[in-house]
Amino acid sequence: MQTALPQRIPLISNLVSDLNDPRQKLIVALDVSTAAAAQKIVAAVGDSALTYKVGMQLYTAEGPRVVRDLVAAGRRVFLDLKYHDIPTTVAAAVSEAARLGVSMLTVHAAGSGKMLRAATEAARAQNPALLVLAVTVLTSMDENDLDKIGVHGTVMDEVSRLAALAVANGCRGVVTSAREASRLRAEFGPDLAIVTPGVRPAGSGHGDQVRVVTPAEAIAAGASHIVVGRPITAAVDPAAEARAILAQIGR
Repeated sequence: MQTALPQRIPLISNLVSDLNDPRQKLIVALDVSTAAAAQKIVAAVGDSALTYKVGMQLYTAEGPRVVRDLVAAGRRVFLDLKYHDIPTTVAAAVSEAARLGVSMLTVHAAGSGKMLRAATEAARAQNPALLVLAVTVLTSMDENDLDKIGVHGTVMDEVSRLAALAVANGCRGVVTSAREASRLRAEFGPDLAIVTPGVRPAGSGHGDQVRVVTPAEAIAAGASHIVVGRPITAAVDPAAEARAILAQIGR
């Protein structure tokens, strides 16, 4: 059943500035293959998180209904499909995502200024509060990886260049490692949303991530939001693990 857009989704300024509640900073990644598994995680985390990431795996397996169900249940959804195509195609996809009621979504900054502008204009036309985040350099990549695809220079330089392109074309946030967050915060000021994946509590495995930091390090570096998946979702007690992370980032 089609779910209507929420009556009011908080503006990004509210999401970034209302930091007394550390849950505003935490996004739990639902990197699972079924809606049932996702619902089990959401139930287990309970009120320890407000926002959930639906990425390529879950969306491909279950489609838009999983997003509608989360929104209908009062959860914020970060739709992480990293749109990267010609401007008209991306604009159409963003419009459809907005109709689903998502609060945040991703596009690739490397898709060009025209594509980014088309995405942000489509979002604004459907829901001015929808936050379009530009993905800069994936946290699985390092300078050797960039060099192999013809991008020369440091990761930091590439992140900064793509972030500037994104901001110039209407994006109000970016996705990058917390290792680059401090410089971006200095360059773009307090209002830019900086969402950092590749966050692992101390002692956790890094998986396929390269540029990894702890939750506290990410927030201290200037991140406005952190994305945490397996350390919470694979925990024996996901709610307790989420609370432990909230304690680290709420100090």
